[in-house]
Amino acid sequence: MKKCIFSLLQRIGRCLMLPIAVLPIAGLFLGVGSSLTNPTTIASLHLEWVMGEGTFLHGFLLLLKGVGNILFENIPLLFAASVALGMAKKAKEVAALSSIIAFFVMHASINGMLTLTGVIENNQIVQDVLTGSIANVCGILSLQMGVFGGIIVGLVVSYLHNRFYDIQLPDIFSFFEGERFVPIIAAIVYLFVGVMMFYIWPVIQSGIFGLGKFIADSGY
Repeated sequence: MKKCIFSLLQRIGRCLMLPIAVLPIAGLFLGVGSSLTNPTTIASLHLEWVMGEGTFLHGFLLLLKGVGNILFENIPLLFAASVALGMAKKAKEVAALSSIIAFFVMHASINGMLTLTGVIENNQIVQDVLTGSIANVCGILSLQMGVFGGIIVGLVVSYLHNRFYDIQLPDIFSFFEGERFVPIIAAIVYLFVGVMMFYIWPVIQSGIFGLGKFIADSGY
């Protein structure tokens, strides 16, 4: 039992290495782009003529900043695809695509619940909520689940993929059997997972924020 759990954790760890490997270059792009487009930094270096607003180098640095920023903002999606890809036994590309579909379905479901309960309206937060609890996830206002949300998607989708990628259906539904069934079942499952997370995640989120506040208030 212990050996099986350790082996599973090793596989998950290897899966997480792929998106983590992107972070250094994303951080480099973001750091260089942000620091060298800061007016104060440019003025202190007396390089307005080469890095000032409107120059070619300034535009290129803004491009680096944008690329780094978009990678960091979408890290949960990268984790979802990477975990599903690494944990799938066969047809890994189908697992990766299914995890992306499930990720969007889950956050769209959460967005729908936030809208139905009046927390957001016209894609704007209209109720008082805990700061940072709601974030823009790939253009969808949803609960801020961070990387944990991506890992949840990747693990469950990989299980669904390994369970159903070779499923056989009656002849009338034969077009949807096998690998084509995986994104279908993933979308259905994560429709309900999104609704569940609407109720479950705020409790976890409050615990995380409470722990952070306790550490911040505990002093040196």
